[in-house]
Amino acid sequence: MEQKHAVPGKKPGPAPLSQNSADGPGFFASGLVAQANRRGRGAVSNHSGRFEANERVPVDDGWALEPDAKPFRTHVVAENARKIITRNQSPDIAFDRSINPYQGCEHGCVYCFARPTHSYYGLSAGLDFETRLFAKPNAAALLEKELVAPRYQPRTIAIGTNTDAYQPIERQHRIMRALLEVLEKTSHPVAIVTKSSLILRDLDILKPMAGRGLVKVAVSITSLDHKLSRIMEPRAPTPGRRIETIRALVQAGIPTSVMVAPIIPAINDTEIEKILGFAAAEGVREAGYILLRLPHEVSALFREWLEEHFPDRAAKVMAQLRDMRGGADYDATWGRRMRGTGPYAWAIGRRFEMATKRARLNQSRFSPRSDLFVAPAHPGQQLDLFRKAS
Repeated sequence: MEQKHAVPGKKPGPAPLSQNSADGPGFFASGLVAQANRRGRGAVSNHSGRFEANERVPVDDGWALEPDAKPFRTHVVAENARKIITRNQSPDIAFDRSINPYQGCEHGCVYCFARPTHSYYGLSAGLDFETRLFAKPNAAALLEKELVAPRYQPRTIAIGTNTDAYQPIERQHRIMRALLEVLEKTSHPVAIVTKSSLILRDLDILKPMAGRGLVKVAVSITSLDHKLSRIMEPRAPTPGRRIETIRALVQAGIPTSVMVAPIIPAINDTEIEKILGFAAAEGVREAGYILLRLPHEVSALFREWLEEHFPDRAAKVMAQLRDMRGGADYDATWGRRMRGTGPYAWAIGRRFEMATKRARLNQSRFSPRSDLFVAPAHPGQQLDLFRKAS
């Protein structure tokens, strides 16, 4: 059974979108969720969001009833967004605008730094983030509307930097494809980050865009170990499939890079050189990396995951992470959040530099061009031209 208690110092947040207990016991529980209930998912708990006034905690009532093994199911809610291009002023990322067609991600990567955004919906950054998803079906229409604004200045739009636009639900909703159709029609530059081979579905759009220098793709590879990848990213394509995706993108003439992200000490840090070598062999010419980030709820989720899957080294992993974050689980300071500080962070940076040099990566950088942009027609513009001609 569950009991609810107030959390000191917490103010009431938005009400949860659903409290359907049929989705499985413990869906709103603050404790660990039984393996049978989270089969195929990344997080091991479903803690209440940090803005909630109450927490739900599982309590043994003494009846020793067998738990219901119903797994968490994926639910998708349509969200009619009011804007689609998000702006940022961060000096440590290479873009000033991005698009997120989905909120939440079914890939289930336990380390995902976007998980805390679910708290603003009154949901958990844990299993809710992987199973309670939001899709923006009006994304393409909003994009056209924003691109037609008189003061709009084209620069590369980044897609997939928060949650993966090619996560499994894209097969049905096709929002990313609709966005690409607008970008291709207007000759607008775009940079895509993904773990998914589903991007190959859109080669018919990406190839013509690449021919005009409008697109760049980065494929994220966290590990080449299938077992490790499975428990870190349970619903993302296998490492082998991602290497095949890189090969297909390069053969299609699409500028492709590899992201070794995130790098986690004592978990996947030994694979840096191997990943870069495999990617370079497939024709990749650029590479990047990001050190593990543990903002807000991600810290507790990651520590729970460590204790379950790597109890023998959990303390060592966290000690090395804190050594790179000034003694804390995370440091959000610009300039340090992506790379960390200290001897271990320095060593990772030097290893990455040496590996890219050996693989002849990053000898030049490609940036999609923005000088070909043609704004969409204003509503009624074609009719006005017809009237003038007549």
